[in-house]
Amino acid sequence: MAKITFDGIEIEVPDGTTILNAARKIGGDIVPPAMCYYTPLKGTGGKCRACLVKVSAGSAKDPRPMPKLVPSCITTVQDGMVVENTTNQQVLDVRKGIVEMLLINHPLDCPVCDQAGECDLQNFAFEHGMATTRYEEERRTFEKIDIGPYIQLHMTRCILCYRCVYTADQLTEQRVHGVLGRGDAAEIGTYIDNIIDQDFSGNVIDVCPVGALTDKTFRFKQRVWFTKPVNAHRNCENPKCSGNVVLWYKGKDVLRVTARKDEYGEVKEWICNTCRFEKKETSDWTIEGPTHIERSSVISANHYELPVVNPQVIADMPESTIRDLEQNPPLKLGR
Repeated sequence: MAKITFDGIEIEVPDGTTILNAARKIGGDIVPPAMCYYTPLKGTGGKCRACLVKVSAGSAKDPRPMPKLVPSCITTVQDGMVVENTTNQQVLDVRKGIVEMLLINHPLDCPVCDQAGECDLQNFAFEHGMATTRYEEERRTFEKIDIGPYIQLHMTRCILCYRCVYTADQLTEQRVHGVLGRGDAAEIGTYIDNIIDQDFSGNVIDVCPVGALTDKTFRFKQRVWFTKPVNAHRNCENPKCSGNVVLWYKGKDVLRVTARKDEYGEVKEWICNTCRFEKKETSDWTIEGPTHIERSSVISANHYELPVVNPQVIADMPESTIRDLEQNPPLKLGR
């Protein structure tokens, strides 16, 4: 075990843990952002530089600071390490530069992008970006292409995080897309259109942090904050499929099906294309209940998940008030 101090908070984590995952054990606003790192996928991290932190003390044996900022997603902890993230102005200034770099070619088409409202780049730019840009050159653009019967690629939005490549490489039997070209000519693509049809290929949509890979069955159907996400499951015929999903409702219609994500936007249990694209009837699923949405998300604007009243407050309520709330609840009573 190794003891590290992260933004003044001391925590003990197993040896080999990355700085980012150590910060996630603490949680809250001090956790560095991550645009390319994805815990379930091997080999991710170290590409976007969004999670750079300052190591002001390398370890108890060697307390010298590391000369440069390091990516927290691929840097492992050492006993006695001292890390600065939100408390270091250099880190915050560099993070603004990272946002500016990611937005150099990224189009500002949030009003028409299906990813709006659940976009990691939107959140990253809002929290760490600048209101203006210094970039004056022409942005590179690409035509939208269908890389599969259910998946459309809008390469203009891609930030080359490589998540979709690792997903296809590790979940499907044969990866048929990847990074073509190098440098400023690099792009995600295939040599043959409409070739991505493996049974788990739809998961590349869930791992994409921006709106570069979108679900063709959901495109332009509805804004995500006007939908109601509900947890559901089914006994899938595919043994590799978890069958645990989120159904996104508009009224009684299921507009799309996605895998479940944790608080850091990462899928822990993958689903197959049959569950994702072909099972869009409520009768196909066993409904578990509303999906928990963080209050900071615009999706919570539905207010369908009722806030819980503290039990101490309930104890001071008259019985008639409690009875009225239970019969017609504007909120949920915690027991």
